[in-house]
Amino acid sequence: MVSLRSPSALPVVGVLVDGRTYRHLLYLLLAIPLGFVYWTLSSFGITFGLVLSVVLVGLVILLATLIGARIAAGFERWLANRLLGTDLDRYDDIPDDTDGAVAGVRKYVDAASTWRGVGFLSLKFFVTVLAFLLLVALVNGLSLVLAPLRYPYVATFGESNGEPVTWAIDTLPEALLATAIGVVSVLVALHVTNLVAYVCRQMATALLGEPTADEEASSETSASVEESAPDDETLLPGSDEFVPADAVEPDPNDDPVRDERGA
Repeated sequence: MVSLRSPSALPVVGVLVDGRTYRHLLYLLLAIPLGFVYWTLSSFGITFGLVLSVVLVGLVILLATLIGARIAAGFERWLANRLLGTDLDRYDDIPDDTDGAVAGVRKYVDAASTWRGVGFLSLKFFVTVLAFLLLVALVNGLSLVLAPLRYPYVATFGESNGEPVTWAIDTLPEALLATAIGVVSVLVALHVTNLVAYVCRQMATALLGEPTADEEASSETSASVEESAPDDETLLPGSDEFVPADAVEPDPNDDPVRDERGA
């Protein structure tokens, strides 16, 4: 029987038809505006909160920043579950019953999940930078892929020392070369996208939540199945090796029919 290999399993080029690649790409594209928002609000909250901490309003700003970080971390957990393939629940480290406003505030400050969320949002800034670079690489790569349909034209790749970096594509051989370079650029950018998404998934698993009960039960079941011995194997007396049951020669003395006749 001939087994058809999934196109997404093909080496190098399979990334082009793998749906996970485009979910990862969407996650990184969303990281650009989200990272800017997180950085702006956290910088404002921490800066003004510390400056005004000598008065009550500064403490309120710092507390609001922490609460905002928890809300943002919850959204990031939801985003990771939808686009990165995680299955996380929020940490259950906030007590439900507290007496008084001070105790209500302190439970959020004392919760480890609050500071894990702050740590994730801080690391998200570096993800934003990488996402922006990948977006630039993809745009330039796709522009070169379409070169045979657009030439003659001038491809622009940014600036160096204040001068634009360009490539004037005037002939068909140059356009075909640009297409080859563009395909390589797109493939590299997509593979790096999956790599960055993997790092983000590990970050989310470590900082944003804990696996759901269903996932833990599935992992434990898989581990127990792997550790158990197969049913069709028999342990020979005085031996530590398993052999198939049909490979053990029956003992004539143990024949039940013979025992009945002898009786």
